[in-house]
Amino acid sequence: MNIIAATNNENKVKEITRIFSKLGFNVISQKDAGIDVDVEETGNTFAENSLIKARAVAMLCDDYVLADDSGLCVDALDGRPGVYSARYAGEGATDEQKIEKLLGEMQGKDNRKAKFVTSIAFIFPDGKEIVTKGEVCGKITSEPHGDNGFGYDPVFFCTELCKTFAEADMEEKNKVSHRGRALKKLYDKLEELNICDTQEEDHD
Repeated sequence: MNIIAATNNENKVKEITRIFSKLGFNVISQKDAGIDVDVEETGNTFAENSLIKARAVAMLCDDYVLADDSGLCVDALDGRPGVYSARYAGEGATDEQKIEKLLGEMQGKDNRKAKFVTSIAFIFPDGKEIVTKGEVCGKITSEPHGDNGFGYDPVFFCTELCKTFAEADMEEKNKVSHRGRALKKLYDKLEELNICDTQEEDHD
């Protein structure tokens, strides 16, 4: 089954593709599907933003569409950067600049608890919508560690892995990641609806 990933973030597409390939799905990026749309994320929650992105792409095609909105929520910062994680240090800021701003705001904070959150929106060709959520807990380190991953991965110490996401390889990260968990929940819901079996019958 082909699914259009409503994102221009190549790192996200790669991560989603790796997870869905193991579940028997074929993910096509928004760009590869020939859809050129820049969506403004105006929602106040991850769920709202994921739906905004998915709906914008769904309006331009007749395929299944998947979109996600993810972010880092830090306890000591009252949940920031949250839905503003991507533009936390301003539009066009590099990952290094975002991390620098985050660590600057965390100076002197004893509570380093944080979590990554992902909301996945999935839209059927008939307009039906499914939204799932995934989380992974950890803490913010005092300085970056590791060269893998992207975004805030170098300063997010995952409690389950006992290392930062940037120190983990992709397979390790996918096993516990917020996005991986949200995608697995989505897969379970699709399986309950027999969507996979339906698609196979349609192509016989």
